[in-house]
Order: sequence, then C-alpha cells, then structure tokens
Amino acid sequence: MNYRLDNKKGFTLIELMVVISIIALISSVIIASLTTARYRAQDTKKIAEAKSIANALELYYSENKRYPNPDYDGCGGWDIGNRTYPLLGGTSGALGKFISDPRDQSSTDSCTGYFYYRYPAGNSGCDASRGAFYVIGIRPMKSQSATHPQSPGWSCPGRNWQGEFSWVMGNFEN
Repeated sequence: MNYRLDNKKGFTLIELMVVISIIALISSVIIASLTTARYRAQDTKKIAEAKSIANALELYYSENKRYPNPDYDGCGGWDIGNRTYPLLGGTSGALGKFISDPRDQSSTDSCTGYFYYRYPAGNSGCDASRGAFYVIGIRPMKSQSATHPQSPGWSCPGRNWQGEFSWVMGNFEN
C-alpha cells in the first residue's frame, strides 16, 4: 500500500520566521514604550519631591526667618540628596521635622540627584534688597536630556541655573 500525502498541513519555515519576526518587532516597540513611560513617571515623582522640599524650606523659613545653610557634601559644594547623601542632613537635619528623608534613591553618583544651595544676598547679580536666596535643582532627569518642560527655571543677571540642571527653581528670603 502506497499512501500519498497531497494535503500538507502546518506552516512552512518561512511563514514561521515571518510570524516570529513580527512578534519580536511588536514586543520591542511595547518594551520601548513602557520604558519611556516609566522614565516619565520617575521624573514626575522627582519633581513632586522637589516641590515638597521647596514647601519644607518655606516652613523652615517661617519658623527661622531664613533658609537653612547647605551641608556642602556634594558636587561643587552643593548640598545633594541621593542614595549616598541625604539632602540637608535627612530626617535629623534642618528639614527633618517638615519632610521625610528627601533623596533621589536612583542616583548614586555624587553629581546627581537633588541639589540645594543657599546664596547670600546679591550673589550672581541678584537684587541684594531681596535678601539671600536658595536654588533647588534636579540632575539628571530620565526622560529628558535637556531642560524639563515643567522646570520653572531660576536665574539672576550673572547666572542662569537652568543651564546646569534638568529642573530648577529658587526663591528669595525677602
């Protein structure tokens, strides 16, 4: 008895390769989209925490009539908050009673994370009658390589801090 198989059932190797390639392409697009969304969420969290730090600084100012001095523990003399260093001494420092430990846990480099500095009146050409001022910055942001679109910015005639940070803000004591 001789049996013939005239009807082939199944997929050819080329058909399988095409289907696998399409699935791989779709998967890579989805993974890239999820990564971008995750980075944006991390940036949103960093901005919210920086605004909380600013609110805590205002509470500190209302009690002490000045902003706290930085710890000078980070890059270029800035007080930084990252995995290694707590911003303004963490919960035991100047803002401890106003905010929980403000750190960017994703940053380990001494020149990344949250930055804080209190400048004396008139520094960088700012109006001395407005008093001392602080600057809070975030560097880097995950989803932006340059200035974050939600950054309020901060500058004086002699210096623009926006060029140094992805997100930055500041305030005068007076």
